[in-house]
Amino acid sequence: MAFGLAIGIIMIWALTGPLFRFGNTWLLVINTIANIITFLMIFLIRNAQNRESEAVQLKLDELIRATKAAQNTLLDIEELSEKDLDRIKARFERLARKARDESGAGQTELTRREDYPDAAVVSNESASGVRH
Repeated sequence: MAFGLAIGIIMIWALTGPLFRFGNTWLLVINTIANIITFLMIFLIRNAQNRESEAVQLKLDELIRATKAAQNTLLDIEELSEKDLDRIKARFERLARKARDESGAGQTELTRREDYPDAAVVSNESASGVRH
């Protein structure tokens, strides 16, 4: 429907060209309309992306919550500070390197979580001063 509406507007604009003698006003009208539509589409697309991102986050939170072996401390990881996220990322990178080294050169295999019980432990030292 939106595509058909856009084609219709372009056809009306093109047909009115001779009426305005294909002048600057005629060009200015289509340029202004195109800029306004583009501006509005940016907000529409961003809103859709935000909704989708929130839905994916909620689904991941449910998977973490439903998995018995998972650490529930990762449920609100997006709310942590940049420093905390960097520390967690560094921990996971160390665990990945260790798993690759143990599995042999060039081989990748999943490592059981029980082998690395601190893999998903999140520390809130900066927030509370207490290590969880």
